[in-house]
Amino acid sequence: MKWKKRGLIFEPRAQYDWVITHASTPFALYLSNDRYRIYFGGRNKENKTQQGYIEVKLQDSIKITYLSPKPVLRVGRPGLFDDSGVLAPWIVRHGELLYMYYTGWAQGVSVPYYAAIGLAISYDGGRTFKRYSRAPIMDRNDFDPYLTQAACVLKEENVWRMWYVSAKDFRVENGRPIYYYNIRYAESEDGIHWRREGITCIDFRYKGETRIGRPCVRKEDGIYKMWYSYAITSYRIGYAESEDGIHWKRKDEEAGIDVSESGWNSEMICYPFVFEHAGRKYMLYNGNSYGKTGFGYAILETE
Repeated sequence: MKWKKRGLIFEPRAQYDWVITHASTPFALYLSNDRYRIYFGGRNKENKTQQGYIEVKLQDSIKITYLSPKPVLRVGRPGLFDDSGVLAPWIVRHGELLYMYYTGWAQGVSVPYYAAIGLAISYDGGRTFKRYSRAPIMDRNDFDPYLTQAACVLKEENVWRMWYVSAKDFRVENGRPIYYYNIRYAESEDGIHWRREGITCIDFRYKGETRIGRPCVRKEDGIYKMWYSYAITSYRIGYAESEDGIHWKRKDEEAGIDVSESGWNSEMICYPFVFEHAGRKYMLYNGNSYGKTGFGYAILETE
């Protein structure tokens, strides 16, 4: 597997008040023909992330045709679990509805932040989303005692399958607070109520590794394939495969993409989203500073 980088798609430059800086964790939703809507998180002047989107045409290059002037999902009211940010969207079509799984973020006291997974539903094709509940659908419990975030969800017949990020530890090292988190698994019959058994799918592999985040899972020819971010110092993109979606083998050396020598993704590469269009496989991803430089794309090279 080798990805050819094609450059930036979107760079945040205070186009609207919801996207003063950052354009993080992109997710592409197919609309029709060569049209896609790419959802992402932009930060406002208070540094709070909210969800908006661009619409693009995928042809020889990616051309932006629209940028939403307002976010489709704003932060929650003060005191709610998502009052400081709504992050990392993953959207599933469910009949005529769109289910958006997102990370709700709130500032912490003894820890830097708290995070849990929320659900918002669109009744108008994804132009706006309404919260299913003011509370998260997946919060902390004994299996996930520190946080849950960054869900990836697939529907398979009568089973909804989720791969999500969970922190297994929190430490203060050299005066710096650090969550240690990896990727775990849950199932549901309705996409709302989830069963968790503490199953870890992608765990630490390298000395000094602290974070494994934002999974993107596809099933191809009977094999589950996952792209994700992992960090020893700064983020890189990893890759794993599984026959059942539960037991995974890390193959990071086969990810086929790394930081560039210079430019917007020279220090960090993270938050991949992989999809297929017109027989070609695309990857959306963020670069330096967790999306401060925007997001770009790469195309899988074929022999």
